[in-house]
Amino acid sequence: MPVLDKPIPHSHSAWRRKFVSNPEPMRGAFFWLSAFYVVYCARPEDWIPGLKYIPLAKISGLFALIGLVFSAGRSKRSFRDLPREAYYLLALIGFLVIAGVFSPVWKGGALVKTVEFSKILVAWVLTFIVISSFDRLRRIIYIQSASVAAVAVLSLLKGRDHPRLEGVIGGIYSNPNDLAFAIVLSLPFCVAFFLNTKNLARKAAWIAVMLAMCTALFLTASRGGFITLLATAAVGLWHFGVKGKRPQLIAAAALVALVVGVSAGGRLKDRFFAISGDDLSDPLDVSAHGSFEQRRELMEKSLEGVASYPVGIGLGNFPNYSGTWREVHVAYLQIAVEGGIGACIFYLLFFARGFANLRQIRRMGGHEEGTLLFAGALHSSLIGFVVGALFAPEAYQFFPYFAVAYTSALLAIATEKAQAQGAVVDAAEGPSWKRRFVRAGNLTSVR
Repeated sequence: MPVLDKPIPHSHSAWRRKFVSNPEPMRGAFFWLSAFYVVYCARPEDWIPGLKYIPLAKISGLFALIGLVFSAGRSKRSFRDLPREAYYLLALIGFLVIAGVFSPVWKGGALVKTVEFSKILVAWVLTFIVISSFDRLRRIIYIQSASVAAVAVLSLLKGRDHPRLEGVIGGIYSNPNDLAFAIVLSLPFCVAFFLNTKNLARKAAWIAVMLAMCTALFLTASRGGFITLLATAAVGLWHFGVKGKRPQLIAAAALVALVVGVSAGGRLKDRFFAISGDDLSDPLDVSAHGSFEQRRELMEKSLEGVASYPVGIGLGNFPNYSGTWREVHVAYLQIAVEGGIGACIFYLLFFARGFANLRQIRRMGGHEEGTLLFAGALHSSLIGFVVGALFAPEAYQFFPYFAVAYTSALLAIATEKAQAQGAVVDAAEGPSWKRRFVRAGNLTSVR
């Protein structure tokens, strides 16, 4: 947390004095929020015997919420300070509820799955309110990165007899496409941690972790995951290599891609060639070609569903509606057909706010190296999601929503730091909490 280099005048508001005197409020809530991230990202109940009978996610989420309630008044932020993206997420869930109520397929199932998905709103709000310092934000991102890395290593160790690592880890990682998606979205954070540490042992550990994640990614043979990787890597190398003036990083990335691609990318190459439909001698190649053709048909079916049911058919109901028991492999179409046009609009608005937050951070300037590294990692991850969502049914996976929460928290932290130092912050286009901070400090906006 920043330390002021001059006494706080008596005329300055109470929030600013509290910012200095209480740098780590709501420790209990943060502990349980961290536990929730461990449970969701590492999925210990899926690979540690006996834990599957304990509702770890519900327990950690409940205690985090209780900690937040009992800490009310001691945080720099409150529910009134929530940015616009929080309300966009609330509206998205609201439209999913409406789609479930009017579902022509299965009302009960859609509503149950909507309630399950709505946990992301609780986690999102807690993340924004509880993460009040850059150190806390870094710890939460570390939990996600280390958890996904651990899952990748476990998948490699346990998945020798599993084609494409399918079903090695249960839950959200049982599908190879979902596993690849989680790996790609977390890789930029691993790069940021690697660059942000001066300790050689830690650097070596992050290199080993990233090699394992890339190997697992190629072994999933996920075509959508690979395309997502290309987009994420391009943006990440721009931030870390070109703008960060680290040409050696670009060379190292090219070398890793070549070595891992040659050693573990054979099945992925075959699946790409199978799209043409030529020389389908291998049963897995035949399956890959059939998957490509089926996905095209599912896209047409989803567009038909949007036109017929603009309010939506209910969360999780498209596999039944399509008659194939498969998802449409485009997240935008997935949310549109199941949640309706309204849900799709707020879905796009929500993720657009993530990019807006990062632009706002860049315009503020004067950031430390760690802030710039993780802002670049967040930009890379979000770009990867936007591209990957064109090839994967990931509308309800929590990782992209976490990334937007990180951008919101990072912007709030940067703004609070600037305000505490007496800087003039541009808040004309910002959320209500930012404008209130400007007024409270007797500052004026530059726009």
